Amino acid sequence: MPHRLPTAVTAAAVLLLVAGCAAEGARPVPGAPSPERSAAAATGPGQGASPPPAKGSAEVTRTLATGFNSPWGVAALPGGDLLVGSRDKGTLTRVSARDGHRTEVGSVPGVAPGGEGGLLGLAVSPSFRGDHLVYAYFTTASDNRIARMTYDDTRHTGDQLGVPSTVLRGIPKGRIHNGGRLAFGPDRMLYASTGETGHKDLSQDKKSKAGKILRMTPDGAPARGNPDPRSVVYSYGHRNVEGLAWDSGRRLWASEFGEDTWDELNLVEPGRNYGWPAREGKGPTDGRYVNPVLQWKPADASPSGLAYAKGSLWMAALRGERLWRIPLNGAKPEAAPQAFFTKRYGRLRTVLPADHGALWLVTSNTDGRGHPRKGDDRILRVAIS
Repeated sequence: MPHRLPTAVTAAAVLLLVAGCAAEGARPVPGAPSPERSAAAATGPGQGASPPPAKGSAEVTRTLATGFNSPWGVAALPGGDLLVGSRDKGTLTRVSARDGHRTEVGSVPGVAPGGEGGLLGLAVSPSFRGDHLVYAYFTTASDNRIARMTYDDTRHTGDQLGVPSTVLRGIPKGRIHNGGRLAFGPDRMLYASTGETGHKDLSQDKKSKAGKILRMTPDGAPARGNPDPRSVVYSYGHRNVEGLAWDSGRRLWASEFGEDTWDELNLVEPGRNYGWPAREGKGPTDGRYVNPVLQWKPADASPSGLAYAKGSLWMAALRGERLWRIPLNGAKPEAAPQAFFTKRYGRLRTVLPADHGALWLVTSNTDGRGHPRKGDDRILRVAIS
């Protein structure tokens, strides 16, 4: 039997697994369990609470670990340790949140890296203590797919993953725009973001899984309450979403690459059309397409990971080489976005909540588009307010 991890669950692990969406000003998530308190509420103001200050702070207080190759997906285990995936090597590494000690977990069979594809998003089962399941979104020779594996940390180093069981296959793949973020919502359903692989029209094709946000059961079936009960498609008209996060009001947010004009932060509602390729950024409010809540020039953003903590969304920027803070007042920004670490650490790929209201921030300078520095890539601990 796999080793049972400590019973204490950090706020970071809880937030990653069960952070929620839906509340006043947004449509509730279909099929979500009623009013249980989301773990996200512990890290930010809930309904009726005061919004965060217009100006916050972010300070790197520690480098947890260095020397990673093309890190992409990161997931928190119960107890706070991190699982880190290498996009290009297809491997998983466990990193101690206490001292940065690294343990090679194993390789994910079938990963076929190339371009922006490879081993992408990771998620830990909400029932991990009982089922010991880790979910991965990855590119194969024929498609993008989602699989789950048992993780047994009592086995030999490098051989701790079970045989993958495919949850969902047939997500179109490409050299670019494979999406790839994976997360469990407050309803314990699995959400995945996909890209349109450079084939723009797929975003508007509801029969295609490309250019979408998908919502499914942990077994890969369409989740109860989806817009089409026969489909895993939750929202469409996306170009390349790489960030998913839920706020304390249980609303789902997504960070999305634009093309040449505007990158986007979207408030995601079921069944809605987010406009690509007909629209990039904000446009006429004619009811056909949902406008982004915020937009940035690609040189300032090109966003990937997204997290919620201390009443704000935190968005990692690749080309922009900075961390954006977006303070929220319900479903709207409380103030203008605030940038931190501009050009200091290079490309930023993934951000997720840590304990005590801090963040883990993962750089992405070894992905083929950055300029690696000594020690790259690295995991940073960030104190925030």
